[in-house]
Formats: sequence, C-alpha cells, structure tokens
Amino acid sequence: MENLLGEFLRARRQATTVEWAGVLRGAGSRRTPGLRREEIATLAGVSVDYYTRLEQGRERSPSDAVLNALAGVFGLGYEATEHLHELARCARGGLRRTHVADHACPSVLRLVNNWEHVLAFVVNRRLDVLVQNAETAAFFEGLSHSDNLLRLTFLEPASREFFLDWEQEARFKVAHMRAAVGADLDDPSVLALVEELSLASEDFRRIWGNHDIQVKAHEIGRYRHHRVGDLTLWHATFAIDGFPGQRLFVAHAEPGTPSDDALARLSASRHAYRDS
Repeated sequence: MENLLGEFLRARRQATTVEWAGVLRGAGSRRTPGLRREEIATLAGVSVDYYTRLEQGRERSPSDAVLNALAGVFGLGYEATEHLHELARCARGGLRRTHVADHACPSVLRLVNNWEHVLAFVVNRRLDVLVQNAETAAFFEGLSHSDNLLRLTFLEPASREFFLDWEQEARFKVAHMRAAVGADLDDPSVLALVEELSLASEDFRRIWGNHDIQVKAHEIGRYRHHRVGDLTLWHATFAIDGFPGQRLFVAHAEPGTPSDDALARLSASRHAYRDS
C-alpha cells in the first residue's frame, strides 16, 4: 500500500534546514539533508516513536492538531497544509477526489476564445492544455509538447531558453500538479505521465521528489520568444467551479511597455495568419 503521507513528511523533513527550524547544530557535519526525526518530533510536541511511525506508514490516524503542528515545523503554506490533511484523510481510508472529464466548460471555452491581447488557456490537473486562445497558440509556436505544460518544460530542449527563469517555472508546474492531484496518484493517466517524465528527465525526478505544493503561479514570468523577443508578463489563475482540478491561466503585459508591444505584435501576426 502506498505511503503518500510518509513520503510527504520525509521530503519536507529533508527540505527543512536547521536555520529555519531554529535547531542548534551539533558538532560535526550532518550526513543527511534537513532535520532528524527526533528534532521534528521535539518541535512538533510528539514522541520520536510516534513520528517515526507516521513516516513509515504504521500510524495512519494523526489528529488535526498533530498535522497542524507538523505544518508549522515545516513552514507549510495554506495549500501545502491542506495537502497534508488530505494525505492523512486518505491514509485513514477517507474519500479521494472525484475524477472529472477532461473537457472545458462551454462558457469558459467561449470566454477564452474571445479574449484578446492576453494569454488565456485552461489546464486540467495533469497540466494538459484543454483550450487556448489565439495569442497563447502564437506564444507557444514552434515548441513541441505544447499540449501539456509539463512535457513542454521537461522534454522540449528549447524550453530552457524560452523560460528565462526555467527552474522557477519547472518547480511551479510540478508543485501545481501535486496540489491538483492530491492523494489521487493512482489515476492511471497521472501515473503514466509521472513515469514518462521520470524516465526522460533527471530534473523532473529531482523536483518531483521535493513534494512541493503550489497552486498559484508566480505573479511575474519572463520569456524569450523566437519572433518578438523578451516578454515580462503578469499572471493570474482562477479555479473553475464545477470542474475540480481545472484552472484558467491568464497572463498580460504592463500597458505601454516593450512587453506590451511584443504581445501586440504576436497577437496581430496570429490573427492575420488565422484570418488569411
């Protein structure tokens, strides 16, 4: 049986520095990254044996108080704390998320198609692009795997030049899928995607192993497009009611900036091509 709760706790423990937790360093260097189990247990106010059983999957019913204490020790934000609670509910036999059809809501589809001078697209929890406007299609022009943002980031070599902050983009996308999927990692389509990316990309394996959780994108993204040059875009994301795991992504440029001009040229060329 999968031990998703234990895997998450272990990854967060290894990512928590002694400086963050306020733990005094002992003499000599540490052989393993992050904190020791006994240090986490002390900071969270539980016994070492109890915390060890949590990581090993032998304790499956932690209280909300214990989970919140661990979230505080690890410095988890709201999204990651909710993820921790969901993993615990799953470990004790709670219901997992309901899978939904991978199609966009018709009203959202019309909204995206009619949106101009911005990038607008909808993704599901695997980050498959379900619908995109003309500007988004032009934005990803020439890049392979643009129908899935994870494949685009990790399997397209040109993505490291396209995303000027590639590591930040890669970490967010993986953290977003972990948040969207939650404890439902036995979905065959999710398993297949994770296996595909793990086999093909060492960077994906490294970042996936961090167990980071993040839904909201960074507010600013920097890109280098092969036709219009560099763009700095502001991001916003929105959950779509009635379609769990789906989110609407919108990006726009600050008015009057070179990025705004570049986006306008990209928009004009795309619409000219579409109408020809």
